[in-house]
Amino acid sequence: MSASTPFQDEAHQHLTAGNVSAYMQALGQAARRAASELRRADTGLKNRALMAMAHRLAEARGQILDANAEDLQRGRQNGLESALLDRLALNDVRIDAMIEGLQQVAGLPDPVGEVSDMRYRPSGIQVGKMRVPLGVIGIIYESRPNVTLEAASLCLKSGNACILRGGSEASQSNAAISASIQAGLADVGLPAGSVQVVATTDRAAVGEMISMPDYVDVIIPRGGKSLIERISRDARVPVIKHLDGVCHVYIDTTADPAKALAIAVNAKTHRYGTCNTMETLLVDAPIADLLLPELARAYAEHDVELRGCQRTQALLPQASAAEEADWYAEYLAPVLAIKVVDGIDEAIAHIEQYGSHHTDAIVTQDYSLARRFTAEVDSSSVIVNASTRFADGFEYGLGAEIGISTDKLHARGPVGLEGLTTQKYVVFGDGQVRE
Repeated sequence: MSASTPFQDEAHQHLTAGNVSAYMQALGQAARRAASELRRADTGLKNRALMAMAHRLAEARGQILDANAEDLQRGRQNGLESALLDRLALNDVRIDAMIEGLQQVAGLPDPVGEVSDMRYRPSGIQVGKMRVPLGVIGIIYESRPNVTLEAASLCLKSGNACILRGGSEASQSNAAISASIQAGLADVGLPAGSVQVVATTDRAAVGEMISMPDYVDVIIPRGGKSLIERISRDARVPVIKHLDGVCHVYIDTTADPAKALAIAVNAKTHRYGTCNTMETLLVDAPIADLLLPELARAYAEHDVELRGCQRTQALLPQASAAEEADWYAEYLAPVLAIKVVDGIDEAIAHIEQYGSHHTDAIVTQDYSLARRFTAEVDSSSVIVNASTRFADGFEYGLGAEIGISTDKLHARGPVGLEGLTTQKYVVFGDGQVRE
């Protein structure tokens, strides 16, 4: 890996002196300069950087796993919840997925410079839109060290510099991954400021990052509700976010029972600590007595605790009574709320009242009901006859994702390369002047 730059040395001197504000300002200045270079970088150079990162990551696999083991041990000692430990953990399979993610992003079409909607105006000029980077993106996240690499890859491919602030629980893992990223950037001659991982766990760094509109164009928080609420409240920079992942699966009377069983079990048990995991199951009343006992047996094999409405409890005595708070809950744990409903109208009304506009699915053989569900459910992803776990940038063909947005402006749903760009108008003329 190349030696640090004088500017990096200055930034870390501020950190050593305990001046977090000056340190973050230095990172912001470096990122802004790097963003200017990245705007000029062609697709080939960005792809070479991604492949160099993948190579460096593979070389450093052992060091990264050792660093992650330190983070896991400290997390257990500090009483970190099992869902957060799962998010934190790395292994060979997850590192292979990280490398594959870099390779996939390198293989994706580069949106930067794409011109669309060209049209002639009566004056003879041509007007269109060109896709361009956002500039500098600040990303604040918890637990998942793979986010460090995913964020770096998507920001780099879309021509953006990024400042990454991971959670303190993953500090050693993030530092090891950052070393591979920096080595890959140096291998192809891109500035170190293209991807910077904040080297302090001081919470003041977050406050500084979200208050630097001169240097940071967009903030993307990935983490728990309290983190995202704080960022949304205090940021002086635009935020792309989602607060909760209260995802539903509604099983309609016409659903194929085998498909319904597979989807409902996968949506809940595939992984518990993800924002696209089902938290509430809605079952149409005419099929409930047939399907719920089968589902309960399947959930019991996964030790999933069931909380149900009165009609659910009548069919499943092992289910505890669901309280009002359960319908709003994002458990991120082996707990599931179940409600028996009378048709699609009640299902949609329940989702509208209690959902988080993240991801909701219907299992049905009725095409008209599927169309109604997709049209009327106001979520960033609406799925027909498949698990909510597919609401993911990798599965949607975006490569890795930077996050999932439930906002309605700029980006919605999994945010990939296109979501990290914006458009500007471009005009082509041949000497025209306005009369």
